[in-house]
Amino acid sequence: MEKIAKHIEAWLKDYCIKSRLNGFAVGISGGIDSAVTSTLCARTGLQVLALNMPIYQSPHQFNLSESHIRWLESSFANVQGVMVDLTPSFQTFEKSLPQEIQDGLTMANARSRFRMVTLYAFAGHHKLLVVGTGNKVEDFGVGFYTKYGDGGVDISPIADLFKTEIFALGKYLGVSDDIIKAPPTDGLWEDNRTDESQIGASYPELEWAMRYEQNKNYMIDCSKYGKGDSFRVECDDKDENILSSRQKEVLSIYRKFNRMNRHKMEPIPICLIPDEFR
Repeated sequence: MEKIAKHIEAWLKDYCIKSRLNGFAVGISGGIDSAVTSTLCARTGLQVLALNMPIYQSPHQFNLSESHIRWLESSFANVQGVMVDLTPSFQTFEKSLPQEIQDGLTMANARSRFRMVTLYAFAGHHKLLVVGTGNKVEDFGVGFYTKYGDGGVDISPIADLFKTEIFALGKYLGVSDDIIKAPPTDGLWEDNRTDESQIGASYPELEWAMRYEQNKNYMIDCSKYGKGDSFRVECDDKDENILSSRQKEVLSIYRKFNRMNRHKMEPIPICLIPDEFR
């Protein structure tokens, strides 16, 4: 993990200096992805604003965020924590919308977009880059993020790492065990539902499916993550008949999300005008 950490740190610092900006703004959710991302940013020595932006946040998630920010501040002189309670602003926004359009998913995505606007407000004022915290499965596999919410960023330093790699990197960086052991969640729902409950598969399972689809020789022992050993299968064998019922189910889940969220992962469609029409 040391080589990966140093590579990302160097990449972050080089990109920021070439952009002629001062550092980074990172939203801290209390989860492993934002914890790892913010720590890597802090290790560059450049200015880091670590923002906790609760909107109807559970006390547990809020406390994890605050605890990580305090750890960053005590460990790195270049980090400043910022707490912005967005709940009152969001409540005003809710009152301005017709009640009939306030379904769960719409308002969950709105919460994510409120945070994006806040991050860019601080980043713009302090001349910072907004740093994304999405991992490889979320960003390029199942598209498990909010378009123009947590997907609205300037750079994505951990987007080529799988979730299991990020957990290992978090341990190397000294991230709190409380964060490492916390079930991954996007924190956008009042019932605090986990990522796995929303997707229907764990991150190790989704990693397996993504590797399988890419036709790479890959084997993951899910027993390390409390999921049994049913996913010990080499993905260069493309005969789906040999897969277990759960493997087929996970593959179906992965393909559904990948197809449904393809619009997030591809450039915005542009209607090209034929030259003869001009």
